[in-house]
Amino acid sequence: MYRRPYLLTLSRTHLCNLLISGVFGQARPHSKKTPGLPWILLISFLSILTLLSEASATQLPPRRTVLILNEVNATYPLTNVLTVQLVTGVQNTARRRVEFYSEYLDLLSLPEGPSLPEFRDWLFRKYGRQGVNVVVAVGPETIKFVTKNARTLFSKTPIVIFGSSADQAGFPNLDSRFTGTWQAREPGKTIEVALRLFPNTRHVFVVGGSSVYDQVVMGATKEFFGSFRTETEITYLADMEMEKLLGRLRNLPANSIVLYVSFFQDSVGNKFVNATSALPLVASAADAPVFGMSDMYLGHGIVGGDVMSFQEQGKVTARIVSELLDGKNPQDIPIETLPSVYMFDWNELKRWHIPESRLPLESVVLFREPSLWERTKWLWYTTFLIVLGLLILVAYLGYSRKQMRLARERQRQLSDMLINAEGKEQRRIASELHDDFSQRMALIALGLENVEGEVPNSFQDAHSRLRQLATSTSELSSDMHSLSHRLHSSTLESLGLFSAVAALCKEYTDKQGIEVTFASNGSTKPVPPDIALYTYRILQEGLRNVKKHSGAQEAEVELQVTDDCLDLIVRDNGWGFDLNILQKNEGIGIRTIEERALSLGGKFTIHSQPAKGTTIEVRVPLRHELKQAKASGK
Repeated sequence: MYRRPYLLTLSRTHLCNLLISGVFGQARPHSKKTPGLPWILLISFLSILTLLSEASATQLPPRRTVLILNEVNATYPLTNVLTVQLVTGVQNTARRRVEFYSEYLDLLSLPEGPSLPEFRDWLFRKYGRQGVNVVVAVGPETIKFVTKNARTLFSKTPIVIFGSSADQAGFPNLDSRFTGTWQAREPGKTIEVALRLFPNTRHVFVVGGSSVYDQVVMGATKEFFGSFRTETEITYLADMEMEKLLGRLRNLPANSIVLYVSFFQDSVGNKFVNATSALPLVASAADAPVFGMSDMYLGHGIVGGDVMSFQEQGKVTARIVSELLDGKNPQDIPIETLPSVYMFDWNELKRWHIPESRLPLESVVLFREPSLWERTKWLWYTTFLIVLGLLILVAYLGYSRKQMRLARERQRQLSDMLINAEGKEQRRIASELHDDFSQRMALIALGLENVEGEVPNSFQDAHSRLRQLATSTSELSSDMHSLSHRLHSSTLESLGLFSAVAALCKEYTDKQGIEVTFASNGSTKPVPPDIALYTYRILQEGLRNVKKHSGAQEAEVELQVTDDCLDLIVRDNGWGFDLNILQKNEGIGIRTIEERALSLGGKFTIHSQPAKGTTIEVRVPLRHELKQAKASGK
């Protein structure tokens, strides 16, 4: 027997004694009349400590003490589970400050029984004067012991029962100071569900140990089966040595099941931890499914059953202890009987090929191995969201690309319409210049010549001025004719593209001072009018750029026509330029050439370097059909 406090505290008295001994060990008074510095520091410290103690006493809640009496020591898992649940469930609050003390009485190992007077005297000496606020009795034998000695041990202290069923504790007569929880232990439900899962069962083997607790539980189980009506044969394997028990379990007859009750000790005195050592041995040896009546057995070899839930009992008991510590009377807290729960081990269900559909309704299945979908569903969800996001992005990019393509197509259509409108306007102006203005200018020049003939010879100045006006008018008429030709070449319509290009090169040579040479492959293949017109305009713009920007004295024009495409090359020996600068400051002329080439479905490229001249190349497919929008815009 020993005391094991869960919360270790150091009182103010112990702290003061420790400090005083430390100071006195070093202090040396200077004289009998005047205290030394250590004494002054000590007196000051004790004064401050007293004030702090008084202040803290008004702030800290009063201490409450809970004594937990366990039936077996901490090596048993059930003891640890119940104690930990109780301690963690009773929390410190603003109204209470709790200290826990735990005693492991180990009553199961005493042959004389749980009413030994030395236990009572020992507990009284230890806790009789400490003013324990609540006593928690854990386990059936502890409950019996406390019940028999409650008047002498804890005459005014509330007692909470915990960790047992009423039949295991012998249905004790409890006075008003007792409260707590009972477990509903119903072996019949476990056997019924076992027979339901294995309807061909002919033999039930009930396994139990030889300790006092084992015998009590086995006795209650036998008493129940004495009135249980079943056609199966019930055999009790109790009060046996462990090796013999395991040998018997290895040779069970067919259509058998095992009901594991409790096994803390075998017949020769070998002790076992009930759930974690004895039960696994029994379950591994038995060639039959094993059932039990405690949730602590799950995971150690039993299929399941109608089990007592000690986890739930720990929570309810912790709530009751908290209410008592807060001042509630035990007679106002009735003892609760917690219902048992159908619980099963998923691994054992798979081992014995039991489908979950055959389990009772509201059954709890533990240790379920997640399915492939359950293990990977978050991965699938994440993948789906990523794929969905990518699809949305692709759709958005496709939509944006389509919109951009439509915008570019619309831009080209507008460009075609502008180019066509420009061509129409140039044709109209050229027609007016040629048919109207040029003729009128010719008439004016002829009229001036006639007027000059009618003026007397004596008016020499008048003759000279009239002659100058006639010459200027003739030159203006010629320039207007040239301008109308540039705006709209009649040669292009009457003689074709090659003749129009040759005439244009000769005109530039004659009038612009640039030697333009023309070369072609001499093809006689007819060029569609729209392509011919656009090519002619591209050449006009190219030669205009040569005149305006290149500073060249010579230029070359090449025109090649094949069955598939038309190639136009304009090359000069001028200054040239950096193409990067062109990309930043692209002129209208270059843009017009590019737009005309793209309108024909062709390609436009430009090559140039400083001091090395410039070359532009245009390739147009002859089979390209202009879009209806362009055709309708002519």
